[in-house]
Amino acid sequence: MRMIPLQCSLFALASLGAIAPALADTVIDNANGYTLNSKNELVRFSSLAFDDKGRIIAVGGAKEVAAKAKNAKHIDVQGKTVLPGLIDAHGHVFGLGEMLTQLDLSTSATLAEALKAAGDYAKANPGQAWLRGRGWNQVIWKLDRFPTAAELDTAVADRPIWLERVDGHAGWGNSRVLQLAGITRDTPDPAGGKIVRDASGNATGVLIDSAQDLVTKVMPKQTEAESRRVLDRSLQQIARMGLTSVHDAGIAVGNDRLYRDYADNNKLTTRVYGMIGDVAGDFDALATSGPLKSYANDMYALRSVKLYSDGALGSRGAALIEPYSDEPKSHGLLFRKSPDIYGLMEKAMKKGYQVNVHAIGDAGNRQILDGYTKLVGRTATGALRHRMEHAQVVTMDDIARFKEIGIVPSMQPTHATSDMNMAEDRVGPKRIKGAYAWRTFLNQGSKIACGSDFPVESPNPFYGIHAAVTRQDAAGRPDGGWYANEAMTLKEAFRCFTLDAAYAGHQEKIIGSLEKGKWADFIVIDQDLFKMPAKDIHKTVVLQTWVGGKQVFGAR
Repeated sequence: MRMIPLQCSLFALASLGAIAPALADTVIDNANGYTLNSKNELVRFSSLAFDDKGRIIAVGGAKEVAAKAKNAKHIDVQGKTVLPGLIDAHGHVFGLGEMLTQLDLSTSATLAEALKAAGDYAKANPGQAWLRGRGWNQVIWKLDRFPTAAELDTAVADRPIWLERVDGHAGWGNSRVLQLAGITRDTPDPAGGKIVRDASGNATGVLIDSAQDLVTKVMPKQTEAESRRVLDRSLQQIARMGLTSVHDAGIAVGNDRLYRDYADNNKLTTRVYGMIGDVAGDFDALATSGPLKSYANDMYALRSVKLYSDGALGSRGAALIEPYSDEPKSHGLLFRKSPDIYGLMEKAMKKGYQVNVHAIGDAGNRQILDGYTKLVGRTATGALRHRMEHAQVVTMDDIARFKEIGIVPSMQPTHATSDMNMAEDRVGPKRIKGAYAWRTFLNQGSKIACGSDFPVESPNPFYGIHAAVTRQDAAGRPDGGWYANEAMTLKEAFRCFTLDAAYAGHQEKIIGSLEKGKWADFIVIDQDLFKMPAKDIHKTVVLQTWVGGKQVFGAR
């Protein structure tokens, strides 16, 4: 990688961790700084200056920066590494907050552990009418089947308990849940969903994709106070992770209202690039004035929509062209017929919205690529940078179409290292070559927007950078990396969590790098990302997070 050295100097006028609200011009000194520039060069710097509005004045050596900010206050970061704030191009902000306030099953290694955790949670929350949680994964449990309502009844029988799978594309309920939802052996599978049944046709307790709506529609609605508590928890965690911007993949009217309120009252501590969930009632309400390109000094934008083509690989809901290798009777699920989803895509495009479609299986990706081929030219919306969210399993021929049509692959590196325990079982040795194929996308010139899909995965972006570079989990498995030929270089992984993620949100001119005129969104970390062993990247600790020249997180 190419680095451009700039003059270094030492300033020791403020201590690491001091909270520094932007009340005047400020200089960050004695930094081991790295940023990309507009030429995609990795630039070194020792000082960074920004004004009282949070805009960068200068980046470079200490003397030249000080000369451009003569009356500034100085903060010494004591040689720590400074990077542009990292961007998660696909997450679920309220979903993260809910997971932080509900039962978390992501660490359960067995069904027995999950049942014990559910029982303990019920005892600890006697006042909750509905018990909720998330994070279970039958693959990790080596169960070779889905869990059942009868098993969950042994832990909680007196109240409804509803537990979402780790990917959010399946849910597991006890018998009380099935009863309240009115699910019987005669209940048909809804379009785009599946009720898992036993040999006699009875519902077993797991609902896949749109079948989950049968349960969610009978749940108590979240109050505004609960929504605020959820958002507060999520924003705290996001700042702690060093994320200064997130793309929220699917928001409703209530979420939009809270984001605007938080932005108006200086409570929004990360920039949010919103995607309106679906093109239905919420879209009609939110799109009356057209796309919102910027709100409250670029803290919030609402100029895209989120649609779904198919489900997830782990629950075998991802739509495949040929049957699943480990379940030959199933092709997965396309949520909508092509004319129907194309109609939604075109409606959003005609109103000027970027269209971002969840597509995981090769059939799901092909369906949406066919739609983009039909619609982008017809609506003259190529400049909107339409996206494919996940682009997880794609035929080699279809990968080339991303570049041809101009579709941004929005991908999540930790999905590869989380899914490697089952992905090849699902799709076989031939199709796996087009799965999690970052190098293939990069080699053809596609810009990859990286994210995590939190809370499906951890929001920690250094987990994502580690996975992108090593193709290994935190324990270093497997040796040499899983299909390591598709790995990114460190510079590419850094770019996909900064400038290319910003590009996917039409924001590369205001964030994504530390350059004059851009917002002073940056982080201070405990290690030198570009000199440390790649195997240790996931151990990186964020010490400070700054958004628009204001410190929103600081380790003391």
